[in-house]
Amino acid sequence: MNDLSALPDDFLWGAATAAYQIEGSADADGRAPSIWDTFSHTPGNVDGGDTGDTACDHYRRWPEDLGLMRTLGLDAYRFSIAWPRVVPLADGRVNPAGLDFYDRLVDALLDAGIRPFPTLYHWDLPQAQQDRGGWPERATAERFAEYAAQVAARLGDRVTDWATLNEPLCSAWIGHLDGAMAPGTRDLTAAVRASYHLHLGHGLAVHALRAAVPGARIGIVNNLSTIEPATRSAADLAAARRADGHINRWWLDPVLGRGYPEDMLAVYGVDLPVRDGDLELISAPLDWMGLNYYFRQIVADDPTGPAPHFRQLPGPNPEHTAMPWEVHAPGIEELLLRLTREYGVRRLYVTENGAAYHDTVAPDGTVHDPERTAYLESHLAACARAAAQGAPLAGYFAWSLLDNFEWAYGYDKRFGLVHVDYPTQRRTIKSSGHRYAALIAAHHTRTPQPVA
Repeated sequence: MNDLSALPDDFLWGAATAAYQIEGSADADGRAPSIWDTFSHTPGNVDGGDTGDTACDHYRRWPEDLGLMRTLGLDAYRFSIAWPRVVPLADGRVNPAGLDFYDRLVDALLDAGIRPFPTLYHWDLPQAQQDRGGWPERATAERFAEYAAQVAARLGDRVTDWATLNEPLCSAWIGHLDGAMAPGTRDLTAAVRASYHLHLGHGLAVHALRAAVPGARIGIVNNLSTIEPATRSAADLAAARRADGHINRWWLDPVLGRGYPEDMLAVYGVDLPVRDGDLELISAPLDWMGLNYYFRQIVADDPTGPAPHFRQLPGPNPEHTAMPWEVHAPGIEELLLRLTREYGVRRLYVTENGAAYHDTVAPDGTVHDPERTAYLESHLAACARAAAQGAPLAGYFAWSLLDNFEWAYGYDKRFGLVHVDYPTQRRTIKSSGHRYAALIAAHHTRTPQPVA
């Protein structure tokens, strides 16, 4: 057994969501379509033919969801701002009604004593911007910075903690290389260019935020994985190195001032559209780094497959989530220590961590999810071990506050601390949510809580 005593006294306990996954009201109050509206309405792209048109109806039910946050005792709430609500079209004009929604949400969070952590981009690029070329084009990075400045001008008098991008790997690699997420293209050159302009947009947005919000605390959120070779053969070891470059180093090195990994530039064989001063913009100093962690990757060489020529194998741990992803809590400890020791990150948040299981509502109306409770406890214990070894871990955001639209998986995969019955929109705190609330309360009083 372990306890969480190594976590600092001012540790932030939070939960996370994303706009397209929960808000619904897809055409309300001037919102225009995003690439995810287009993608999800294209037959065959999303399991069950699901879309985010209604999702959790959070756009209308947010006061109820704020009440759930208070019941859980959250210190902070990480949410994303929907670009197509704020700047729906490609002409740069702001939609005041879109900003009004986030204005009300921020005020209510602060009144409840919950610290807002908005993310400016969680994958919902306005379709109008995609029609002009999307992330493979430099103009999208420039429009993103303009949008960031407009949001900051409205909310920056109350919001101090900002994330620019969530998981740019997914936007670039899964959206433009694998085609399994919006916009659903499969083109290596477009994917590499998209990755570059996502980074450029991040750097431009950092400068826009600093100009608009004195004292802003700014970070970026990356989904990282520990990488292990399937065997000790030279081919699999080299594949693991490529996998680490593709999944981890490509997203960390340029943002943290190391430039783009030369070995991966050779693997991709795509020239980056670098202009003078770009790399300095991309590596603008940050106040924190966000880690999203879900699973490790066991990889083998795949010389006949597409670049970067590796394939993922099932993990050996027999415990898997409904995704199905291997449960491997030591990976989060390893990554927190790597960010600390190898990259010198001075402030860290776990900005997403959670698990999908096949939850059911019992006859008495409760939702008992012991697997998720064990998952949270084991990963929080790993976080505490990393903190005890010097990782500057300042907070943890469980994914997710609510069951929601889980991208290409639709509504079948449930990650929430709170169960959502989609036909009725009834919310029920799961047993994992009650356990999370107990851990939060115990930490606030510094009462030791054994965890598995």
